[in-house]
Amino acid sequence: MRLFIAIQFDNEIIESLTDFQERLRTQGVRGNYTKRENLHITLAFVGDYGNSDHVLDAMEQVEFRPMEISLDGVGCFGDLFWVGIADNPELVGYVKRLRHSLSENGLPYDKKKFSPHITLIRKCSYKGGHQIPVTEPPQGSMRATCVSLMKSERGRNGMVYTEIGSVEVG
Repeated sequence: MRLFIAIQFDNEIIESLTDFQERLRTQGVRGNYTKRENLHITLAFVGDYGNSDHVLDAMEQVEFRPMEISLDGVGCFGDLFWVGIADNPELVGYVKRLRHSLSENGLPYDKKKFSPHITLIRKCSYKGGHQIPVTEPPQGSMRATCVSLMKSERGRNGMVYTEIGSVEVG
């Protein structure tokens, strides 16, 4: 089972992100667009791990306090196009404590530096050259009150993400 820990978005943020995706499509930006239901911030990628209860136990050991999450700018990691998250010391601190709990409980996770972002397009390309035409990045903010343990499976029409547990505000 491929697992990851994430913050999911409210409808207002989802609408802002999907409207932005549509603007990019109409401007000729191509690639594998993230489906509406798969938009999220990954806090820790666990990967293939057979016991989701162990991961949930580690998540529950870390208090999650409500926090404001705001969209902030766009960028690329190679051919991956993303929307950024505004500087958020509370989020960074929570992720650090969460990953520590995973380590303390002997659970695997991808140890790459946490760079809070939302993947919008994989294998992104633009017929007009290398510079993707962004006139106005998506805007929005929300109060996060929950962290989700997600399962990732390949479906007929791409990846399917399913919440299999969550930790609410402590």
